[in-house]
Formats: sequence, structure tokens, C-alpha cells
Amino acid sequence: MRRIRFALTIVALALPAAPPLPAQVPLAATETLRRIFASRDFAPERFGPARWIENGAAYTTVEPSTSVPGASDIVRYETATGARSVLVSARQLIPSGDTTALDFDDYVWSADRNELLLFTNTRRVWRQNTRGDYWVLDRRSGALKKLGGEAPEATLMYAKFSPGGDRVAYVRQGDLYVERVADGKITRLTTGADSLHVNGMTDWVYEEEFDLRDGFRWSPDGTKLAYWHFDMTGVRTFTLINNTDSLYPYTIPIQYPKAGTPNSAVTAGVVGADGGPTTWLQVDGDPRDNYLPRMEWAGPKELVLQRMNRLQNTNRVLLADAASGAVRTVLTERDSAWLDVVDDLQWLAGGTKFLWTSERDGWRHVYLVSRDGRTVQPVTPGPFDVLLVYAVDTVGGWLYYAAAPDNATQRNVYRSRLDGRGKPERVSPVAQVGVHRYVISPDARWAFHFYAAFDTPPTTELVGLPGSQVVRTLVTNVPLKAAVASLITRPTEFFKVPLPDGATLDGWMIRPRDFDSTRTYPVLMYVYGEPAGTTVTQGWGGAGELWHHMIADLGYIVASVDNRGTPAPKGRAWRKVVYGQIGVLSSREQADAVRALTRSRPYLDSTRVAIWGWSGGGSSTLQALFRYPDVYQ
Repeated sequence: MRRIRFALTIVALALPAAPPLPAQVPLAATETLRRIFASRDFAPERFGPARWIENGAAYTTVEPSTSVPGASDIVRYETATGARSVLVSARQLIPSGDTTALDFDDYVWSADRNELLLFTNTRRVWRQNTRGDYWVLDRRSGALKKLGGEAPEATLMYAKFSPGGDRVAYVRQGDLYVERVADGKITRLTTGADSLHVNGMTDWVYEEEFDLRDGFRWSPDGTKLAYWHFDMTGVRTFTLINNTDSLYPYTIPIQYPKAGTPNSAVTAGVVGADGGPTTWLQVDGDPRDNYLPRMEWAGPKELVLQRMNRLQNTNRVLLADAASGAVRTVLTERDSAWLDVVDDLQWLAGGTKFLWTSERDGWRHVYLVSRDGRTVQPVTPGPFDVLLVYAVDTVGGWLYYAAAPDNATQRNVYRSRLDGRGKPERVSPVAQVGVHRYVISPDARWAFHFYAAFDTPPTTELVGLPGSQVVRTLVTNVPLKAAVASLITRPTEFFKVPLPDGATLDGWMIRPRDFDSTRTYPVLMYVYGEPAGTTVTQGWGGAGELWHHMIADLGYIVASVDNRGTPAPKGRAWRKVVYGQIGVLSSREQADAVRALTRSRPYLDSTRVAIWGWSGGGSSTLQALFRYPDVYQ
């Protein structure tokens, strides 16, 4: 109901001064809001969670159980033929002494698939459900055991199998533990956790700024674990007030460093899986004024880390000796504005080279770097940005990635030779205009292909690579598409709008179903406008998109424009021009776009323009209203 009230409030604020709210919003619109936000009328059918197994020859997914109502089976499909078999039935997931099968959020196989790790009874920590209970099913014996011993309910985090599958490591109340699967023996690896000190997990800054939550990594040989330690002493407490979730409001204290105040002191260490002292990595510099946003094993004896300064304009790639803690720098990236942490680092050629993404030539590209950092070879040269690395086909010598070289509002899949020769080859179907996402099998022969367009809900297919031939359709969302067709009767227009300084912005516009170009319409602009996200992408917008169509049918034109500084695939200069001007440049370009649109389209009423956004879009909305009251009125 809160989402419906919020949506009604936005509609009311967008309307000119008029009678009270019930007279402003038609009953039909209220019912549409209920259907969008408080029913499953527009809920998409989803695929998975799926896991590739047997190097891509098969995969597993979760399906409703045929034997236990309301529960789930884990099913195996042979990729090529579609032959189906139940690997784990819901009956196997009923704990001893209980009558109900486990309701799990996620699952992970051990390397040999003899054990299954299940994440259940989950609780939200900041943005995601990362705390809960973990169970292990031994498929050979049928034994189903809850991990954690006498741990309180829902207190385990980030559990994962050792490479050999014989042990599981997890975080419990801020400390790191290892539990032996066979007999449940628990070894505590760290001590000293409290409200200001944690091991194997991260603080709020690392989750919010670097998308890092899980704070430990098994070594490839299963003998050691590398982990982050956070010391939050000295970080001031910010008190949040929650007055929406209960009858009485309550406060939530959080360690929240504001600009110029102390950060957490973050260190990284290595501890034996059987316990013992920690070997701390000897990373130089003040741990409160530098970040360690990424750490992975680089073979059984070394770790690779990314170390960023607090300004986040220098990123050093470090190799650390797990036994001694000695650290050396192998690569340094610098930028006059800022750098993003690199998530595409992968080791190739037996650990002698690694993949790295960089904007050093003005575009975000993938490079192949020697282990010592002395050789940096481009893999994806050209005037376009690589958005995401999907997979590496080491046998065929191909890199699969997401890019949008021809239209920044789309997302397509390409592949390039790992040696950098030749031109990129498009993999996603040319005829399907919109957003494509691939989950590629380990052998790079198959992929789960997720496709959607702005007014079209997603379809999921199993395809063969590299030609994307459809093997079978996994999710059609036909009922959802029929329901959407009742709301979206006029397709969304994508357009370009020129600015006075010569820049051109992408945008979209939704018109009422009874649109008449001889009339004038009030305008509602939807904005984000900051470096963390775009709004103008030709993908399915879900409930938010349907809500915008509903508003349009109340007699509005709804539009959105991506100003410079948003992370559109238009090159480094486009994204970084906003440095030192967040809120200034974005609000100016949004206002210039509104002026250009109302001048060129007589049906847009320049005297009735509203604007709204969420999170960074809320900040952009305030900047727009205060800086350009002549535009938004």
C-alpha cells in the first residue's frame, strides 16, 4: 500500500492546483495503480535460478514440485536435447521432524555436485538479503543438515563450499568460521567481532560504493581463506529514523562517514582453513584513506587486489604473497576525474596474463595484461565502450561482451578475438531491437538469452553460440504481454534532442492513448541524471514504465532524457565531463532539453512542466527546481 500511496502522491503533485486528491485521480487510475503495484497482474514469469553444470552439457534450475504442493524441485536439463530429470526433489528438502520442505532463496552445488548448499530464512542487511540459515544436502546419503551448530536463527552470511566440497566457510556475527560437512566440526578462524569490528564482511561504504558485501575468498587448493577486516572506530554514527514499518518509529544507527571525516580502517589477511594466526597483507598507505575494493586469488600462493585512493582517481593492481604478506604493484591506472573498480579481471594462459578494463584511450575497453604488468595488449579496440564481459572462450580464443556501438540506448552482445585481431562480431540477433543479456556456458557453446524492449516484457531462450540459434524458449511471458497490451496502446517514442553547446542527448516520450497533436499537454519529466545510472535504455521498465503509461493516459506527456555524466556507452568524455559539476551540469542540460523539446513540439505546454526522480533522481529534481524555476512550473 505504501507504493500505491507514493504513486498517488506523485500524480497529485504533478497535477495543477485543483480540488482535493480523490477528485483529481480517477477511480480507474487508482485501480490501475493497485493492479501494477499491489497485485500479480503484471508480475513477470522468471527463469531460474539456473546453474550451468558439466561444463555446459547440462544445467539445473528450480521448478514447482509435482509431489509437494508449494515447494520446489531442483531439475536437471540436458542442454542439447532438453531431457529432464529431477536431481533434488522437494521431499529430500524436508528437515527431520518437520513436514514442510525448505523454502530456499538460492542454491549452490559443490564441485562434484554430491552436496547442495541452500540459503533459507533470509533477512535483509542494508540493500539485500544476505543473512539467514544455510543447509547442506548430501545427495549420496540423503542427509540434510543445518549449518552453524548452536548459532542463533538467521545469523549466517556468505556461506560457500571449499573447492573440494568437504567444508563450508561462513560469517557468523562478524567472525569467520569453517564447518566440516561430514561431521559438523566447526573451527572459528577469527575473533574480536563487535559493533565496530567485523571480519569476512564489509561496512556500509563498501556495499554502497563498491557493491562489495561478501568479505572472504577460499584459496584454489582449499587450505586457506583470504578475508577483509573492518575497524569502524572513529567513524561517526548517523541515526536513521524508520517511521513507516511499525506503529511507533524507531532509530537505526549506522556508521556513516561524510566527506572529510574518517573512513573505516580496512585491512586484508590470510588465515589457514584449520585455524591459526592471520598473515596480514602489507598494503602501504593509511588504511582509512585508501580502499581495497577487490581481492581474489591469483593461483594457490598469491592474491590480486585493487587498491584505490580516497579520491578514487588512482587504482593500483597489487599481487600479494599469501605466505609472507609481501605486496608488489603490477599495474597503475590514473584518471583526472575518477575511476570505477574493475570487475572483469580474469586470469588466462595458466595465470600468466589477466583481463583488465580501462578507459585509457577514451573508451572503455578490455586489455590483456601480463602478470608482471609490463605488457598491455588491447583486445577490443575501436570507438565504442565495453559495458560488461560475459565470458572467455579460451579454446576458441574469443571474448564475449556487452556493447552498444550503434545506439547507446540499446544493449547488444558481441565477441572479439582475444589476440585483438579482426572486427567485433555481433552475437545477439540484429532483428531484436532492445536489450540483450547472455549467461554463457563454461564451454561457450550455449547461453541463456534474456531479451526485452521498452514496451515489451522479457523473453528467455536457450541459444547456441555464436549464432544465437534458438534451441528452445524457456520463458515467453505471454500472459504478461497480453496484460501489458491493455495498458500500452501507443508505443514509446525514442528521440534525440540537441543542446545549445552542440551535445545531443537521448530521450524517450510516452503520449496519451488518445493523443491529439493539435492540443497541448502538461509534461512530466522523469530524471536520474547522475553517474550511477541511466533512464533512457530500450529495455523493459516493469512497474515504473507501466505507471508512466498510466499517467500519460491521464492527459500528460511523460518524458525522460539522459544528460552527460550518466553512464551511457558514449565514451569517457561523455561520462566524466560531470566531474566537479554534479547537480550543476546535469540540471542545466535537463532544463536545456525541456526548452528544446517545448520549442520544437507545439503540443508540449512549456508553462506546465513537472519533474520527478528517485534517489539520485530526487537530488536532480531538487537541483532542477531550485536552479530553473522558470522551466519547471
